[in-house]
Amino acid sequence: MMTVSENNMTIKVTPPTQGLFDLMIFARHADSQDPYSWVCSYQIQCLEPCNGEELPENPFHFWGLHQKVREFGIKESSHKGELLVAPQGTLLLTLQSSRPLLAMYELINKDLDAALSKKCLAAQAEEEKLSCHVLCPFQGYYRLSVFVRDLGGNTFRNAANFLIRCLEPVNQNELFPSGLSIHCGSGISSSNHGLSNPSHSSPIITTKLGKCNITFHTHPDVEVTANLSKDKVVSAKYPLERYLLVTHLRTKVSVCVALPESGIYKVGLFGRSKNSKDFAHICDYIIRCFSDPSWPPFPRVYSLWRRGCVLLEPRTGVIQEHSWVRFRVKVPNAYQVVILGQEKTVLQQTPNMVWEGDVFTGAAGTQVKLTAKFSQHCSSLEVILAFEVGGSSLASLECLG
Repeated sequence: MMTVSENNMTIKVTPPTQGLFDLMIFARHADSQDPYSWVCSYQIQCLEPCNGEELPENPFHFWGLHQKVREFGIKESSHKGELLVAPQGTLLLTLQSSRPLLAMYELINKDLDAALSKKCLAAQAEEEKLSCHVLCPFQGYYRLSVFVRDLGGNTFRNAANFLIRCLEPVNQNELFPSGLSIHCGSGISSSNHGLSNPSHSSPIITTKLGKCNITFHTHPDVEVTANLSKDKVVSAKYPLERYLLVTHLRTKVSVCVALPESGIYKVGLFGRSKNSKDFAHICDYIIRCFSDPSWPPFPRVYSLWRRGCVLLEPRTGVIQEHSWVRFRVKVPNAYQVVILGQEKTVLQQTPNMVWEGDVFTGAAGTQVKLTAKFSQHCSSLEVILAFEVGGSSLASLECLG
């Protein structure tokens, strides 16, 4: 194992067998592309070999931080030296940076394939810090390689290679979800998309209740949407998109999540400005829940669910059959708001701009739709939300926020 800093170099040698070995050392100037020149040799006599586990391959030849890591924009690492220990199979590596950087990571172990390796890493890029949450599903040694580039750069450069020793691996059912981007949690990407003051700065959210509320402050011309995914859905009765509700207020966006079952989920946030046609990816969050939640879905959302629309009651998308349900909702610029179900119910607007009224739900298996007119000259009602009418055993559950 060779570690190189600006002014010194250290080599640790573990001979594989008993006997006499030659160690030859080659060097060149740090800025040179010339061939390496032999500078010295040592003879090492091994009287008794160490029967330790073989180290993972390292094509980059050095361990620890690159000797010119400061030129790459990295000031220091949270872990000194080249060997990192993960006693419970988890590790958080942070690198302080002198300027905003993007990073990619590679985790190598003899038992780890490429697909599984990607589920072991969650990367976060902030203005002056890079972070990587690492999960180790097997006991033994790993190589974690770090590659960085400037925001305007084209090429990622190998900035560090850490040796990780895992003493007790994590359960493979508790690895991160598939498809995480290099932007997990808040950071450079969310700031660049006009989001600030995150409710959760860390990319990993653990909930015992099975629900959470992710909020950001936003610019008035930024629109945010989100999706919810899970590698293996077991018992959810509705599409996962129904277990997430995005609410835009004047200067704030709220992403409310209510999980249908235990497991590990990915929440992807996407945004666009008023001048953009397409949504661009912002960041990902990881939601972990190991209790046994069983929250009902939110109502089905249609395209007219826009900035300023707020669902106050009911907060669930499945409502009780043959019962009276109180509806309270904010719909900016609406001329009239009507509930279409077993009967047609026109909601009344209060002085604080909330449309409200009591609605009779009707039979199970039917739908109740929240609709609106946005002009007194418009003859048609446009659907904003749709609710399912459930059976008599339905529990009335409310989501946070």
